[in-house]
Amino acid sequence: MFNKLKQFKDLRSRAKTMQNALAGESVTVEKGGIKVVMNGNMEIISISINEKLAKESLEGMLTDCVNEAIKKTQRIMAQKVQEMGGLQGF
Repeated sequence: MFNKLKQFKDLRSRAKTMQNALAGESVTVEKGGIKVVMNGNMEIISISINEKLAKESLEGMLTDCVNEAIKKTQRIMAQKVQEMGGLQGF
């Protein structure tokens, strides 16, 4: 039981280290007049929109940009997990 508790504490510590490392990463996606900047914790830092875009096209492009930013951030997360030795023991 104490071994599992130690593993949990180690995992929690590694997760906190990972979260701090990811906060320093950023992803920028630009498509059709929209720019989305997201940090490694999948928090949107900024969205810039060209004011000439029509509402209909804007909604679709914004969705595409956010989804692409999420995918890029997930790839960064996976890379960081590998760099930290994965999730050994779980």
